[in-house]
Amino acid sequence: MSDIFFKELKIRKPDINILSGSGTHSEQTSKIMVGLEKEFLKLRPNLVIVVGDVNSTLASALVTSKLHIPLAHVEAGLRSYDITMPEEINRIVTDRISELLFTPSMDANENLRKEGIDKKKIHFTGNIMIDTLAGFIKKSNSHAILYKYNLDKKNYCFITLHRPSNVDDKETFEKLARAINKMSKKIKIIFPVHPRTEARIKKFRLQKYFDETNIIITEPIGYIDAIGLTASSKFVVTDSGGIQEETTYLKVPCLTLRNNTERPVTATIGTNTVIGTDTALLLNKFEEIMNGKYKKGTIPKYWDGNAAVRIVNILKRRFL
Repeated sequence: MSDIFFKELKIRKPDINILSGSGTHSEQTSKIMVGLEKEFLKLRPNLVIVVGDVNSTLASALVTSKLHIPLAHVEAGLRSYDITMPEEINRIVTDRISELLFTPSMDANENLRKEGIDKKKIHFTGNIMIDTLAGFIKKSNSHAILYKYNLDKKNYCFITLHRPSNVDDKETFEKLARAINKMSKKIKIIFPVHPRTEARIKKFRLQKYFDETNIIITEPIGYIDAIGLTASSKFVVTDSGGIQEETTYLKVPCLTLRNNTERPVTATIGTNTVIGTDTALLLNKFEEIMNGKYKKGTIPKYWDGNAAVRIVNILKRRFL
């Protein structure tokens, strides 16, 4: 799956690629750890930088701690306070091990201070995901993707849905599918279907809810098309973490199908509302959006496309 990102974002191919493959969280993390340890022993880096909360982030943190290599964590301090999420464990452990913690929002700073992290390690640098978004939004060519799917700007809903909490339980997924079907009576919907979601639609026999002329089902799409669809939509329904941030920056209403979020600033001052699986609330907020009564939201501090510059400046002062 990573190939499309290297191509679209014009990132040069990695010098070293640790092919961990799929598997359980433990299997994948352990394979990454073994591969990283071999490379770190050869390279002996002065610093390792990790981003986010995926298994490779945790694996890197554990290996660097054993080899006494300083670790910097970008997107540090985010908390959902839901330890059933594998990403939450990854975030907590990585932050505990890191020497430098680069936070995207002030609530992340507060989370780290509450956990007893030395304030000298914490640096509020802003949201690096917004750097990428700001850099590529003009290249997204939303006109092309809108033309491809016969969509009118600000007159459709963009949906992404893949989390087990939403699609692995038939009753929950059917309630959401029924709500999506109801929304489609008033607005066109584009829904790139994740492989996991597609499998559950077939398993639970929910296809009837999506067989509407106003619901456009597509295969998974790349980052460039996704930000184009997000920016030009009337609103987004999602269970993704990153899209909550992107919609706040783009000032697009976002209804998040999760019971919590590690990005609360998107809901407290941004355009996001955390819905959970409450379809009544989902449809209520949908009506607010359609009637022009939904909140406007503001962009958080340092979500300005310059987070990477701030991070590099701190690293220069520290290591040069």
